[in-house]
Amino acid sequence: MSAPGRFITFEGIDGSGKSTQARRLAEALRAEGRQVVLTREPGGSLGAEEIRRLVLEGDPDRWSAETEILLFTAARRDHLERTITPALAAGKIVICDRFADSTRMYQGLSRGDLRALVDQLHALMIGREPDLTLLIDLDPDTGLARAKGRQGHEERFEDFGPELQRRMRAGFLALAEEFAPRFRVIDGARDEAEVARDVLARVREALA
Repeated sequence: MSAPGRFITFEGIDGSGKSTQARRLAEALRAEGRQVVLTREPGGSLGAEEIRRLVLEGDPDRWSAETEILLFTAARRDHLERTITPALAAGKIVICDRFADSTRMYQGLSRGDLRALVDQLHALMIGREPDLTLLIDLDPDTGLARAKGRQGHEERFEDFGPELQRRMRAGFLALAEEFAPRFRVIDGARDEAEVARDVLARVREALA
């Protein structure tokens, strides 16, 4: 692709399958000869990966929501400077597993109404939205069971319990309406390969 590139993000509740679908999309686009950078949040750069360990591991009450917003914004700024912006300037497709929409949900809604603060910091320090956001929608109980079944170390948000996941699903669907031009809602309750075909079809439409 000619510069500038395209910025595609995946969003969804924990266990929705978005990370798998992001990887599959990257593989499919590379097979078509496109230059792709697959990345994630929090993370995607050296400094952001260090912050990732701080926010995703440990006790659920380790940080206040306000402190989390600052940490995620700091990670995102480093990620933007060192990974996303250079890749887009080079005409590459950047596929990111989570971006600012996750902060709008998890920190903006999880423990009080802090959405306005999230948006203020985003406007001040990030100032960029994705070109396309794929929301992998899934029943919260199914998603939480999948997420807990991974038995990993990054389960701090899963440990908040099913009620948070239900609120997050409703919140993500509301975001899809608020930012309708860039959102595509994908049914994540189907076979992984079927979901991947749907994702690729939506992305091809957007790239065309």
